[in-house]
Amino acid sequence: MAEVVAAEKIRWLPVPRVQQLASQQLETVPVMYVMDDIHDIIITVDPNQSLCVPLIDMTKLENPESQAMEVYKLHSACKEWGIFQLINHGVSDESLRNMRKKVKEFFELPLTEKEGWAQKPGSSEGYGQLFVTSEHQKLPWNDMVFLKVIPFESTKFEFWPAKPHQFRETLVSYIEGMREVTVSIMKYMAMGLKIIDEEFYETYKEGTYDMRMNLYPACPEPEKAIGIHPHIDVHGITLLLECADSPQIPGLHVLKDSHWVFVQPIEGALVVDIGGIMEIMSNGIYKAPLHRAVVNKTKERLSIVTVCNPSPSLSIGPAKELTMSGSPALYKSVTIEEYFECFYSSKYGIPFIDRLKI
Repeated sequence: MAEVVAAEKIRWLPVPRVQQLASQQLETVPVMYVMDDIHDIIITVDPNQSLCVPLIDMTKLENPESQAMEVYKLHSACKEWGIFQLINHGVSDESLRNMRKKVKEFFELPLTEKEGWAQKPGSSEGYGQLFVTSEHQKLPWNDMVFLKVIPFESTKFEFWPAKPHQFRETLVSYIEGMREVTVSIMKYMAMGLKIIDEEFYETYKEGTYDMRMNLYPACPEPEKAIGIHPHIDVHGITLLLECADSPQIPGLHVLKDSHWVFVQPIEGALVVDIGGIMEIMSNGIYKAPLHRAVVNKTKERLSIVTVCNPSPSLSIGPAKELTMSGSPALYKSVTIEEYFECFYSSKYGIPFIDRLKI
């Protein structure tokens, strides 16, 4: 798997556990978590909350009577926003509820138990933090568990928490549901782009799927810290399940029309985010949006992120059907290994796919 090879060339540094820091009832944020560009972070929030992330209904995509209109809405959402919320996606409420419960229970374990599944030198998987490569960089206010799940035959179970009870079984059931959603939504994206080639979406049946489970503890000075730095996703698409105790505590921001817009949690919905692979394969028609996570002064927040990639054998480049009519290809065609090498050799958060433009 090319992504693994590229990622493991990077030395991830160990960092303090933010959950442990938050439990100390700090009055100020430690200097390593204070963002130098914090003024840029806070001044561009949509002042009137007038912008709203698009909402797509899978049942309308599947219904022949409403399909054309819903595919048009989906196509517009991917072009204009690069992100949308998906309802009636087919994953059971029980599966979503169980996954939320197990992630919450894991982070409630004593620190000494959680450390049993901590990252190890040379591996990005496990309990810890990603993209920490310098002792001097500013850190996000979060803890996480990162696991490579599909293909199952490559699973490194030493990083999979054995507690709480049935965590692993719950995760496997959940990720299978996410794979089905991914293949389905990619099929309708292909329809929106007028791509007939079934490989465009069938490749996700044999794709690779990773999970990142995030905890954003309450922060004493949320105006000075950030949950996750602004970035675009590197993958094909990302599926995010919010786990906020209250829908009034949103934490995900997406940049739209020079404003940061909150993605207001909807019970049972999945947030679908376009990644760099999809932007390239759509020849720039669909956009990978800049987004970030913010933190709250009194409430912690959990999120469960599934990152979805096509088969490692797929060439990453503009779909042929989008360039056959004379429209020029805007991006080079590269192997997945070359694609991820480009990402990991770029500064985190920078639109690295610009380096792949023709």
